[in-house]
Amino acid sequence: MVQKYQSPVRVYKHPFELIMAAYERRFPTCPLIPMFVDSDTVNEFKSEDGAIHVIERRCKLDIDAPRLLKKIAGVDYVYFVQKNSLNSRERTLHIEAHNETFSNRVIINEHCCYTVHPENEDWTCFEQSASLDIKSFFGFESTVEKIAMKQYTSNIKKGKEIIEYYLRQLEEEGITFVPRWTPPSITPSAESSSSSSSCNKQAVAMAIVIPDAALKEGLSGEALGSPGGAPEPVVGTPDDKLDADYIKRYLGDLTPLQESCLIRLRQWLQETHKGKIPKDEHILRFLRARDFNIDKAREIMCQSLTWRKQHQVDYILETWNPPQVLQDYYAGGWHHHDKDGRPLYVLRLGQMDTKGLVRALGEEALLRYVLSINEEGLRRCEENTKVFGRPISSWTCLVDLEGLNMRHLWRPGVKALLRIIEVVEANYPETLGRLLILRAPRVFPVLWTLVSPFIDDNTRRKFLIYAGNDYQGPGGLLDYIDKEIIPDFLSGECMCEVPEGGLVPKSLYRTAEELENEDLKLWTESIYQSASVFKGAPHEILIQIVDASSVITWDFDVCKGDIVFNIYHSKRSPQPPKKDSLGAHSITSPGGNNVQLIDKIWQLGRDYSMVESPLICKEGESVQGSHVTRWPGFYILQWKFHSMPACAATNLPRVDDVLASLQVSSHKCKVMYYTEVIGSEDFRGSMTSLESSHSGFSQLSAATTSSSQSHSSSMISRWRFC
Repeated sequence: MVQKYQSPVRVYKHPFELIMAAYERRFPTCPLIPMFVDSDTVNEFKSEDGAIHVIERRCKLDIDAPRLLKKIAGVDYVYFVQKNSLNSRERTLHIEAHNETFSNRVIINEHCCYTVHPENEDWTCFEQSASLDIKSFFGFESTVEKIAMKQYTSNIKKGKEIIEYYLRQLEEEGITFVPRWTPPSITPSAESSSSSSSCNKQAVAMAIVIPDAALKEGLSGEALGSPGGAPEPVVGTPDDKLDADYIKRYLGDLTPLQESCLIRLRQWLQETHKGKIPKDEHILRFLRARDFNIDKAREIMCQSLTWRKQHQVDYILETWNPPQVLQDYYAGGWHHHDKDGRPLYVLRLGQMDTKGLVRALGEEALLRYVLSINEEGLRRCEENTKVFGRPISSWTCLVDLEGLNMRHLWRPGVKALLRIIEVVEANYPETLGRLLILRAPRVFPVLWTLVSPFIDDNTRRKFLIYAGNDYQGPGGLLDYIDKEIIPDFLSGECMCEVPEGGLVPKSLYRTAEELENEDLKLWTESIYQSASVFKGAPHEILIQIVDASSVITWDFDVCKGDIVFNIYHSKRSPQPPKKDSLGAHSITSPGGNNVQLIDKIWQLGRDYSMVESPLICKEGESVQGSHVTRWPGFYILQWKFHSMPACAATNLPRVDDVLASLQVSSHKCKVMYYTEVIGSEDFRGSMTSLESSHSGFSQLSAATTSSSQSHSSSMISRWRFC
C-alpha cells in the first residue's frame, strides 16, 4: 500500500532571498540532521543571466535501522538523488527527490516548493508532499515501513527549526538582507544575446519539467530518510490551502501525519463535493473518530453528509422551533463553560419525565430536539474558540441523576434513548469532551448496562461517574468547573436557568396514530419544494440576477419519471407565472405544482438563450450542481418531461422503451428541488470545480469534464427511493 504525506502551507516571515541563503547553508551536510552524512554535486546548470540555477546532488544518508536489517540488506548507507530548480526571476524553488538505493524494491518520491506569499511579498511559503511504496524487502516490508514513517515524521518537525537556525546564523554575521535578482546591466552583443536567450529558454524548460516539490525543506535529510507521504503535485489556489499557523490556532496541535490526513481529505472533498464543504473542525472530528484512517473517516463522513442533506440538519436551528412541551419539561440547557473553555450542557435526567415526553411528542420530535442541541453545541464551540484564543472542538455534559428510578427504564423511552445515541454517535463524533454523571443511584447500573454497548469506546473513556455526594470531594466537580458557575441545585452559587422538568400532564398525551402522523410531518417539513412535470407542460422557476458572476446552485431529486433539466437566460422578465390547471391532463397534483414561464411566442435564440447543455436525469437520481452567471438578467430553470426517442434502426419500439412508458403513467413526472443564489466569493468550491461532472453522491466522487460554454458543476447520484 502506498503511504502518502501532504504538508500544510508553512510560512516564514522572511523574504524569499534570505530563506534561500539559509537553505543553501545546509549543504554539503547539515550537523542538525545526524542521518544526513554527505552530499556531492553531480550536475549543475546556471543561465547566463543568473536567473535560473538547476543543481542535482547525490545525498548519503545513515538510516537509523536495526543492524540486522542493514546486514540482510547489505548496505550501511542509503543514497538519494535531489534536483533543485531555483528561478530567481519568479522567486521560486522547486525540489524533487527520489531514492537511488533499492529503487527496484522501494519507491520513494518527495516534492517541495518554496514560493513568495501571495499576500505579502516579504514572506515565504513552503509546501511538501511525498510517497512511499514498498514493493518487497526481504520479507521485512512492514518493519521497513514503520521505520520509514517514524524517521520521516521526526525529520519533518525539524524542517522549520533548521531554516530558522541558519537565519539566526546569518543575522549573527550581520546578514539581514539579500537583494533580489535583477537582469544584468551590461547589454550583450546580438550574437551573445541570441545565445543567452536560447540558454534561458532551455533552463526555463528544465525548471518546468521538474515537479512541484521535493523533500521536507530540501532533501537535505529532514525528509530524505523515508517518506510516508503523498507525492501529488501541490494544486489549488492559496485560499484552498491550509496554513500551518491556522491549524495550530483553530484546530490544535497535530502531528505531521495528522495534518497530512486532514489536508488530503479536505482536498478530496473540494474536488468531489460541489458547493459548501464541511468546516475543517468537522472533517477533523471524523478523522479523530477513526484514528486518522482516511478511508474509514471518508466513509462515515459521506454517510453523515448524505444524512444531513436528507433531513436538512444544516437548517434546523433556523427553521425548527421546539414545541412548548419541550421548552417546559425537557430538563436540559446550556450553562456557561468548564475550566477548559468547553461549552457546558446541563441535563437533569432524574427530574425528566421521559415517558411523558415520548407520549406527548413522539420519538422523532425528541430526536430532532437533541439534534438542535448538538448543532447549537457546534456553534458555541466556534464562538469559544474565538473568545479563548485556542481550539475548542467539543463540549462538556453534566448529567444529574438525582430522582432516577425504574420509571425511567420504561421500554419505549429506553428505545428512544438508544436511537438518539446511535444517531449522535454516527453524525457528531468527537464532540463530547467530557461527561460528568453525578448522584448516580442504585438503579443506574441497570441503565448503564442497556446503553453502554451503543457508545463508542473512545467516548466511554470520557465518562466520570460519581455516586451520592462524591462529586463534592477531591477529584470531583471543582476539578472541571469553576466554583462560581456550579449550579444551585448542586449546592453551588450560580442560578441555573435549566427547566426543572417534572411530570408531563396526561392531557398533553397523543394517540399512537397522531404521533405517527406528527413524526411523518416532522421529517417531510423541508426547504425543498415539490413540482409535477407533464408531457408538454414543463415546470419552470425564475431567478433574477443583479450582479454578474453570481452562483446559482441547485439540488433536486427525480422522484418519478425521467426529466430533462435546462437553464435559460433572458434579458427581459417573463409574464407572471401561470399555474397549469391540469384540466387538459385530467390529473390532480396534491404533492406538487406546475408553473410555466416561457411564453409560447418566445423564440429560442431571439427572446431567450440556453446557457447549459440539456441534462437528462433518470428516475431515482439526485442531482446537485451550480452555474456561474455571466450576465445579469433573468435565468429560468426548467424541468421538462423526457420522451423516449424512437429507435433509429426500426419503426418497432424497443422493449426498454415500452417498459419505461408503462412505468410513467399518465406522462407525469415529479421532482423535489431547492435552489439558492450566492456570491462567487462565498462559493467554497474552487473555480476549477465549477465544471460539469457526474458522480455518485453517496461516495461524493466526481470525474470532472470541462464545459466550453460556461462554468458549471453538477453531480448525479444514482440511488433509488424506497
